[in-house]
Amino acid sequence: MSARYRCVVCGRVFPKGQGIVLSYGDLTLSFHSSRCASRFFKSLVERVPQEELKGYVKKIMEEYEEALSQRERARAKKI
Repeated sequence: MSARYRCVVCGRVFPKGQGIVLSYGDLTLSFHSSRCASRFFKSLVERVPQEELKGYVKKIMEEYEEALSQRERARAKKI
């Protein structure tokens, strides 16, 4: 029998291989859908003090922007 998880947002039970399951330290965060995950993380971002989270958000945004620009340069036509 496969493992089953319970969504921390909506309470639905779903089998392993579906949904989103994240391990964070000793916590296991399980979400039935991307919608449940986004609802959870929106609440998290709204509740954590801005000064504590802002530096991490900026760094992650810079990493994604760099990855996007590298993909754009790789896709550009080379003449």
